[in-house]
Amino acid sequence: MRKAKYTTNKVIMKIYLNKPNESWVVDRFVKEWYEHNPDISTKNIKESDMIWLIAPWTWKKISKRQLKKKKVICTIHHIDIDKFDKNEEKNFYNRDRYVDEYHSISGNTTNQLNKLTTKKITTIPFWINQDIFFSIEDKQILKNKYEVHPDSFLIGSFQRDTEGEDLISPKLSKGPDQFLEIVNYYHSVNKNLTVLLTGKRRNYLLKKLNELNIEVKYFEMINFAELNELYNILDLYVVASRVEGGPQAIFECGLTKTPIISTDVGIASEILHKNSIFAMSNYKNAQPDVETAFTNSIEYIIPDGFNLFMELFSRNNEN
Repeated sequence: MRKAKYTTNKVIMKIYLNKPNESWVVDRFVKEWYEHNPDISTKNIKESDMIWLIAPWTWKKISKRQLKKKKVICTIHHIDIDKFDKNEEKNFYNRDRYVDEYHSISGNTTNQLNKLTTKKITTIPFWINQDIFFSIEDKQILKNKYEVHPDSFLIGSFQRDTEGEDLISPKLSKGPDQFLEIVNYYHSVNKNLTVLLTGKRRNYLLKKLNELNIEVKYFEMINFAELNELYNILDLYVVASRVEGGPQAIFECGLTKTPIISTDVGIASEILHKNSIFAMSNYKNAQPDVETAFTNSIEYIIPDGFNLFMELFSRNNEN
């Protein structure tokens, strides 16, 4: 396993990451960072030179004393303007007092963030782990494993679609209602369509797909190996979100060479071909471009995907 190494001309910097502990993608980022960058990282905040608020919503768990005395880099994944009420605004500016520089994971998020702060913002997509996500040649073995008919047209969605403990109302930022419209269209032209869902809180789509008599296979709890296999049998992955940070599914589809179309959210326009980006007025014309997605995604594999982060931290360490 290759590890990324970096030291400044002055001292070796030590970076502390605040882990969300929510079994979310950010927990994986934290784990991978520590695994591949041990020389410049510490899990003891008192030993650190720099705090990386990679999970910004948990910033209050860090002592104000530590935030005041160290350089603070804060990642902003996305900003849902419809939910950015007075409480969210107050929380943002309370945290902003301690932030030296922001890290945004997409140009879309940077544009949102520029409206809220005058502090420096560096845009860097997160890395992607090529040991987890990769293309598998023999699709038929996988289809047999997951009991999928060989002639099925498989559309996937591997993210939640309901709000918190409310298992009825759609999480509109993730666009499950828009996903449903797109799936219904594809079903009208291909009766062999099957939808593959993974993850928790898929209640909204499960209910609606059953009402439309569209076949669905639901894999609630799966590991990374199984997730990679499911990507590899899809004929199409659809990102129908209204607001996103990444989503990492774009990179994951890129490396697995899964055909994907997406709304213009997060990193979509930076990774996918312009013909693969759609609005709800023209989704019928969206065309996956597997090679463009793959070519752009491999620029962010480990350890190369750490390089721009190293530059960000080095610059702040020297200032």
